[in-house]
Amino acid sequence: MEKRHFQISNNKTRIPAILWGKRGEKLLIEVHGNLSNKEDTVISMMAQKAVAKGYQALSFDLPMHGERADEDYACIPENCVSDLAAVYEYAQSLVSDIFLFACSMGAYFSLLAYHDFDIKQSLFLSPVVNMERIICNMMEGFKVSEERLKAEHEIRLSIGQKLEWNYYCYARENPVCFEWKVPTAILYGSDDNLSEWEEISAFVARYQAKVRVLEHGEHYFHTEEQLQVFDQWAGENLL
Repeated sequence: MEKRHFQISNNKTRIPAILWGKRGEKLLIEVHGNLSNKEDTVISMMAQKAVAKGYQALSFDLPMHGERADEDYACIPENCVSDLAAVYEYAQSLVSDIFLFACSMGAYFSLLAYHDFDIKQSLFLSPVVNMERIICNMMEGFKVSEERLKAEHEIRLSIGQKLEWNYYCYARENPVCFEWKVPTAILYGSDDNLSEWEEISAFVARYQAKVRVLEHGEHYFHTEEQLQVFDQWAGENLL
């Protein structure tokens, strides 16, 4: 399969990206999740599935991920939304029919960035649809009060993640409650310990999305069984 590495410009930032397959009439933007990158297993699998169906796929590294791990450009919603807009603008220069695949927090950033854009279809794997709830759950789990987070501004946790006051405020002020008219299919694991089913089911009801639940599936799809289900789901749902 043809695979071209290049960079997309966004103001003073350059976004490492990959175009998978040959140029056609349809393009699939792929947005990875936390601790992932533009060539992660599910990103590569979806790219191969898309190319086989006549698409070209476009994946890229979010800030502080992949080739951008050491750059001084924070992985915060404002930067990610800006990058996604730049990626979409580049995609528009190639085709008019743009589709979307996003994982975990990549789905959250995509919803923020693309709810007013022309997206023909979206496929979400283990999507984060309520970032405020996830941050609150982390704060509760590590016994960090809102007052302490506001005072300290940034708190590093033992799991390698960090809580940030500005990020928390952004998530609280920018919930996923806007119009999302894109036909959407979701693959979700019943044992997802990050995105709660209550939030997923509310999103499904609000936006008339389709959802498949894999019993005993996790937030991070990585086992042979999980990847087989993902591959089947991708083939059945990508138009």
